[in-house]
Amino acid sequence: MKIDVMTKDKDTKTVVPALRFPEFRDGEGWHNVRLIDVTDKRIKWHFTGGPFGSNLKASDYTNSGIRVIQLQNIGDGYFVEDYKIYTSIEKSDELLGCNIYPGNIIMSKMGDPVGRACLIPDNEDRYLMCSDGIKLVIDEDKNDKYFIIKAINAEEFRRKIERSATGSTRKRISLDTLRDLTLLISNNKVEQKKIAECLGSLDDLISAVADKIEILKEYKKGLMQQLFPAEGKTTPAFRFPEFQNAGEWKDTTLGEEVYYENGKAHENDINETGKYIVVNSKFISTDGEVVKYTDNPSCLANKGDILMVLSDVPNGRAIAKCFIVDCNNKYTVNQRVCKLTPKKAVALLLYYSINRNPFLLAFDDGIKQTNLKKDDVLNCLFRLPQEPQEQQRIADCLLSVDELISTEIAKLDQLKAHKKGLMQQLFPKLQ
Repeated sequence: MKIDVMTKDKDTKTVVPALRFPEFRDGEGWHNVRLIDVTDKRIKWHFTGGPFGSNLKASDYTNSGIRVIQLQNIGDGYFVEDYKIYTSIEKSDELLGCNIYPGNIIMSKMGDPVGRACLIPDNEDRYLMCSDGIKLVIDEDKNDKYFIIKAINAEEFRRKIERSATGSTRKRISLDTLRDLTLLISNNKVEQKKIAECLGSLDDLISAVADKIEILKEYKKGLMQQLFPAEGKTTPAFRFPEFQNAGEWKDTTLGEEVYYENGKAHENDINETGKYIVVNSKFISTDGEVVKYTDNPSCLANKGDILMVLSDVPNGRAIAKCFIVDCNNKYTVNQRVCKLTPKKAVALLLYYSINRNPFLLAFDDGIKQTNLKKDDVLNCLFRLPQEPQEQQRIADCLLSVDELISTEIAKLDQLKAHKKGLMQQLFPKLQ
């Protein structure tokens, strides 16, 4: 697929993308249009928000009926199938203007990032928006809806939304503000369609890699169920041949297997270019994506140490989540994270045994914040093979799957970076 490099037309002052398909290189420049003006005004509710909070309460939710689209379902260019809740047909009919249908676009009034958009799938005949959803019915006689989604999620428009959003903690944009924000688009629907198809093919690759990652994660989960004894059992369902006669696994506690140390506060010593990574709950819960640095390590971790999150919100995904240290003199442990140093057991198998261990997750009552204490952690019950060689063999097996997952995650990150760069070229910027 050939794309020509373009520049800004100095004579006409029209704006064109840096990359343009050859058949459109002599076409007119792109134009600013209000978001409201890409919608189909022939449709009664072509641009509308979700219901007021008082009109759709938790008591209106049901086990079946009309699916309610939550903020969590609105991905950045894709629909997230998780988080399924429903309301009655009667309630949905009562809020008919807030109903949304397959092929419509939904945007988020708030969240991270605010203003992200995706297409409504055809899994249901209709849906009901949550209060922080915004429905767009695109005028498909003039515009390609897949292109409009890309334009909304493009960097240029995203910056406009962020500048127009309000709120100190969670940014929010109003319906009235959003409707008048301008999109920079091609007026040629054929060009729109070609750009959408180009980016869509890349989205398909991204989706395929993401699916592979999820498959590998499920495979690892199933493998662990086979390699570790089930509840009430003292040997696993699957055992490597050389350890078939190695005897039962031993019951143990973390207190028997590790030395414990609480992390220390680093908040006053954070800087952007520090020598050491501060391992806090955010670092662990995001698998290292959110990083802070310091030059003053108050609780240095060594290779083989296991770092565990001690505090999290109700039903959070961080409590008891672990990180195993891969080298010396790189990480320092923050408060609300503990450092567990193995005594004799293989560190990697300990990590797999205690990461989000059910014993520790049981302290989360789903109502108030969970704060694990030292004794809670050290009293954690689990089983280990008695032979260090078997411990190592299991750890190596699981590590090989983790390495496959890491490879695919790196591939996914590269594809996303490529897409971001391509969008910056395919969508012009106003100077």
